[in-house]
Amino acid sequence: MPLIQLHDVRKVYHLEEVEVVALCGVSLSIEQGEYVALMGPSGSGKSTLMNLLGCLDRPTDGSYLLAGEEVAKMSRDARARLRNQQIGFVFQSFNLLARTSAVENVELPLLYSHGIGGRERRRRAVEVLEKLGLADRLDHHPGQLSGGQQQRVAVARALVNRPSILMADEPTGNLDSRTSRELMEIFGQLNSEEGITIILVTHEQDIARHAGRCLVLRDGQIVADTTDFDAALRSLHSHDGEDW
Repeated sequence: MPLIQLHDVRKVYHLEEVEVVALCGVSLSIEQGEYVALMGPSGSGKSTLMNLLGCLDRPTDGSYLLAGEEVAKMSRDARARLRNQQIGFVFQSFNLLARTSAVENVELPLLYSHGIGGRERRRRAVEVLEKLGLADRLDHHPGQLSGGQQQRVAVARALVNRPSILMADEPTGNLDSRTSRELMEIFGQLNSEEGITIILVTHEQDIARHAGRCLVLRDGQIVADTTDFDAALRSLHSHDGEDW
């Protein structure tokens, strides 16, 4: 069974008297261990799709099975529990607590996991920070870290619950080219060596190229689903002048 299965998913937002269809009949499957990039012009629906896949929202219509569980009908609390068990998030803006040390930031998701005491939380946070090359930055606050180091702390926080899926929304948007390459190397290792499924939203072609599979969205629909990056680019640019 695929790790992720979407069938005929629609997402509709009601803004006052206006109905906005963000996703229209999306169906897809993602296997455990895949590395997928979501691409598309602004307003194509890729962020909405990421929010649904990450259990931050649920579809208006259709089915979403995550590890065999139907998400579409879940309550907010049930989705939160599933997120905590299965998914780690990395965002463009890092979202670290400014007055909290690196290791304390990484410990945060474990506070919501029952049965994990303070000593075990600290051990797991230190372990994942060391793995990401931050053994000498455990007690530093975000303001004392470079952008790349802050993003590594954010990745460590996403990994500390040992999720099966890592979701990254424009994770290199605030990083320089060298630091972006380093982050992509980390993602590649997590995918190839630990089998973590990675789903990445990006506007940057050089970043999307690291994925093994590209989904191109336009007007709330998947218009290309391919392992051929050049084919994905052709689909992406088939409407010249669009901003993506």
